[in-house]
Amino acid sequence: MEKNADNQVAGSRGAYRDRPPEAIAGLSERLAREIRENGPLGFDRFMAAALYDPQHGYYAGRRGQVGRAGDFFTSVSVGPLFGHLLARHLVAFWEEIGRPERWRILEVGAHEGQLAADILAALPELDATAAGAVEHAIVEPLPSLAAAQRERLGERVTIVGAPGDLDPLPGMLIANEVLDALPCHLVESTGDGWIELGVGFDDGFQWVPLGPAGELAENLPRRPAGYRTEVRRGLDEFLRGFLPALAPCRMLWIDYGYERDDYYAEGRVEGTLRTFSRHRAGDDPLDAPGSRDISAHVDFTSLREATEASGGEVMRFENQGRFLTKIARPWLLSLEGRTDAARSLRQFQTLTHPGQLGSRFHVMEAAWRTAPLCE
Repeated sequence: MEKNADNQVAGSRGAYRDRPPEAIAGLSERLAREIRENGPLGFDRFMAAALYDPQHGYYAGRRGQVGRAGDFFTSVSVGPLFGHLLARHLVAFWEEIGRPERWRILEVGAHEGQLAADILAALPELDATAAGAVEHAIVEPLPSLAAAQRERLGERVTIVGAPGDLDPLPGMLIANEVLDALPCHLVESTGDGWIELGVGFDDGFQWVPLGPAGELAENLPRRPAGYRTEVRRGLDEFLRGFLPALAPCRMLWIDYGYERDDYYAEGRVEGTLRTFSRHRAGDDPLDAPGSRDISAHVDFTSLREATEASGGEVMRFENQGRFLTKIARPWLLSLEGRTDAARSLRQFQTLTHPGQLGSRFHVMEAAWRTAPLCE
């Protein structure tokens, strides 16, 4: 998550926050044992364990990871205005599809449920009928996060382990800073081609070559030897997984990243892979797995290709500032002459100003109008 890390790079032995040392040691020992027994791991598998292991992964650990007192800062952390503006967009979608008697907001990457709470608080103010007809569902496979969401939101939401646990309803998926935390592969240029890097173990985790990158590098340009970058595979399959829960389907992805030409720019020699802890960025994702967040920017060209491969159509791709400013126009007009809106306007500026979050994040919205599961 872009995480507004003050552009600082901490030492690789940064603070472990509140994770119990035994949790960090337990995951490290298990991964080291797996490597000793079966050979090096692909970095995608290492990252998946470090973030999502149900017992010892970073997201299964302590609460309070998001916000000024946590490890990273998101648009949700700015205040309730972000959720209010997304609620306006959701109501417009509901009206566009004919004001159905039942519809669904499907959220993934909900953390402890703050964005859901903000959206659900705003909906009745915007349209009581839409609010009364909606089901806000959260996909959360990690039991610890699901428990935190239930504690915050109670009966106002439906929490499931997988999208397939839901019957289809008209609706929109909301995903704020999710794709950057999907496990990725790491590749390195040899000058003439690309190799994949994996994770070995010898008195500590270390990068080791796994062999030619093959299909992982099929869309990569030639780069000088030593150039490293990340590749995510299977995005089309990932998108398809949500289709059974939404008919018709709309998906809204908000994240930080680049289109392909910029992502693999010649000057980006070390890629975008980073760790985050206490608002400080680190450059060693192999250190103490489970103790800190790991992320890599989104290749939005790959996301567009995955959308089209899964039967969808990209409706918009723009920075967050432009997206939210369009939504906010009626709200901004309603503030004329009011003297009690200073706080909300400060939130709006943080969310939309190019020097703050407005240009740091991008929004891709897509519709599945002809996919069989959405008819």
